[in-house]
Amino acid sequence: MTSALPRPERPPFAVLMLFVASGCAALIYEVVWLQLLQFTIGSSAISLAVLLGTFMGGMGLGSLWAPRWGGRGHHPLRTYALIELALAVTGLAVLHGLPALSDAYVALVGRGAPSVLLRSVIAACCLLPPTVLMGATLPVVARHIAHRTDNAAWLGFFYGGNTAGAVLGCLLAGFYLLRLHDLATATGCAIAINLAAATIAWFLARREPVAAARSDVTPVTTTAATTAEKTRQRTLLWVAGLSGFSALAAEVVWTRTFALLFGASVYTFSLILAVFLTGLAAGSSAGAALARRWPAARVLALCQLLLIGAIVWAAYSVAVRLPFDVPAPAASPWHRLGIDLVRCATSLLPAALLWGASFPLVLAAIAPSNHAAIWVGRTYAANTLGAILGGVSTSLLGVPLLGTQGVQQLLLALCALATVLAARRLSWSTATLAAAGAVFAACGPKVAGIPWQLVAYGRQIAASDYGARPLFVAEGMNASVAVTETPNGARFFHVSGKTEASSLDKDMRLQRMLGHLPALLHPAPKSVLIVGCGAGVTAGSFLLHPTIERVVICDIEPLIPQVVASYFRAENHDLIRDPRVEVVIDDARHFIATTRETFDIITSDPIHPWVKGSAVLYSQEYLDLCRRRLNPGGLLTQWIPLYESDHAVVRTEIATFLAAFPQGTIWSNDDEGYGYDTVALGQEKPLHIDADALQARLDNPRFVAVRHALANIGLGSARDLLATYAGRRRDLAAWIEGTELNRDRNLRLQYLAGLQLDTHAGTDTHHLMIGLRTFPDDMVSGREETLAALRPLMGPAQR
Repeated sequence: MTSALPRPERPPFAVLMLFVASGCAALIYEVVWLQLLQFTIGSSAISLAVLLGTFMGGMGLGSLWAPRWGGRGHHPLRTYALIELALAVTGLAVLHGLPALSDAYVALVGRGAPSVLLRSVIAACCLLPPTVLMGATLPVVARHIAHRTDNAAWLGFFYGGNTAGAVLGCLLAGFYLLRLHDLATATGCAIAINLAAATIAWFLARREPVAAARSDVTPVTTTAATTAEKTRQRTLLWVAGLSGFSALAAEVVWTRTFALLFGASVYTFSLILAVFLTGLAAGSSAGAALARRWPAARVLALCQLLLIGAIVWAAYSVAVRLPFDVPAPAASPWHRLGIDLVRCATSLLPAALLWGASFPLVLAAIAPSNHAAIWVGRTYAANTLGAILGGVSTSLLGVPLLGTQGVQQLLLALCALATVLAARRLSWSTATLAAAGAVFAACGPKVAGIPWQLVAYGRQIAASDYGARPLFVAEGMNASVAVTETPNGARFFHVSGKTEASSLDKDMRLQRMLGHLPALLHPAPKSVLIVGCGAGVTAGSFLLHPTIERVVICDIEPLIPQVVASYFRAENHDLIRDPRVEVVIDDARHFIATTRETFDIITSDPIHPWVKGSAVLYSQEYLDLCRRRLNPGGLLTQWIPLYESDHAVVRTEIATFLAAFPQGTIWSNDDEGYGYDTVALGQEKPLHIDADALQARLDNPRFVAVRHALANIGLGSARDLLATYAGRRRDLAAWIEGTELNRDRNLRLQYLAGLQLDTHAGTDTHHLMIGLRTFPDDMVSGREETLAALRPLMGPAQR
């Protein structure tokens, strides 16, 4: 008689490390794929919901289908190796195949429901195959360890290990691979991890007899299974779904609020995700350990109850504890990020730990002894489905309708419901119900709403009030916005914790320069595209020019043109009511790529490049798209800030712009000699300016409103306007030589700018640029006396 194979007490450490590697590669892929697909289908809330739903939906499908993969004689580790190999292939396919899908999408896309459907098809083609494979890994591992004692509890360690790998992948992608390299390098790193994991898994499968892995899917329902048992299992799946819903909904809300607090840079988002995933990983391991020592259902109910307090603590931290408790200035950007990491961890880790513990506790409670792979898949699918619903509904409906305060109060109710469901079949369920109700009743009203100062000033909240009062504060689908007014009557428009526009002279000058400069240098502009409505001042500037027939405003956040612009009617000439104006709510990159319309002028005024997502509106590919949407002789203006930027950031912006528009020029908006921001002006052919003709145009009675608007900002004559000239490629060539451009494949700018939030080098950059300036004899013409007056204003700066 053959003796039975030994039943080891714990799964092999090597398999756990494979799962860590798998999580690391998966997170790198996620970052790369979402960035690639956003270039194609846009980064609006609808597009991101499509991406999130497809990504997590694929993982849920994979977890359901995985138990059917491989027969009784097929080693689960070989299946695992094949999954890792397939992931490497699909990772390479998405990287190189997406351009073809992008071309098809751009050729077919329209507006409305068909556009959303097509976005979903493109996302599904790209994400479903690899995400189904990712979702299959946990059930496959469950089959491998199904013969081991107490395997349900041990699966929590595998889930935690996979999540710990995701933390590593998040940090590796956000702080190294994409900061110093590009999307191709990041993808290559993930592929290498997949191939290494596949090789090791195959080797481990050869060392372990197939019989040891033969404990296949345990039947879920048997004749002995009672109706009560089935009901209990379904109830626990609901708990898993509610846990996934509340976890991802909270992550959406807290990512938005902590991005206000720390500054919405790419590093902040990586940091928040890393903290949340770390909590899930540690909590999962802790939950697995607890399930081996105490009744899993009771510990699960306690976790859901404690989550009520953890959510209240996180809401209190971001709304009350942290905003006005400003740490001392950091010695370096990395020191600042370290401080932010600690502040984030002390706020979010309690809740993340409890959500992480919930998954293995549900697994152990559903099948405490003879755990079947199919229940792993079902539990994982329920958790993932809940996460999809939580993330998508919170982004599209929850925050716009309820605000972050209302969403967090709803999460408390869901946690109370999960507590009751988890304790439903326990002897002390009535006491649990009473406790959950009491805790919810006590804590619900205590959830603090975010202060308006945080929406307006973000990370500068402690130093930027100036006695202002809020006129309008709202949390939109894509951004939080505010309008404030100071005692002297100045109004400010804020978006996502940053002042974006105001009625101050220096801001009005910039906003009007973006409009009047190209409109006056174009012989007869008729159509204009405005990227980013802001306060509407730039768009309104065009309405004063008599030849303008059509102005299209593209903005990603509906609240801005619909509500915010109305607070600046005097400055923007009430543009929303003008029949020549059309407002398009869309991601600007997506709109420009898919529209068939061309324009005489395009103005691009995105938010500061250190804000995550803005760098795509400074890339060479974006500028090339804009150039193709210009009519012959068309002009493009783009805002380039000097504040909160060092030389390297500004060099990258200007070098990228001049690579796309070699004939481009730079125009300065200084603040009484101090560097503030600039306007880059681009066109296909060399620019020619007749200074006398420009003055004659301003003197024309048809342009009296234009002249008056420019006079209000100190630019009422051709001489004043041309004096803002700051240089061109010939002047700046030596300064920008060798500068790496901001390309879609690397988005170098967001990683450079993201470390310069506290930099004050704008004045030095401004003086350096105008110090290199030479008088453009071949660009400016006019009478000799006109040129004589312009030479000291447009030539080398006198220091």
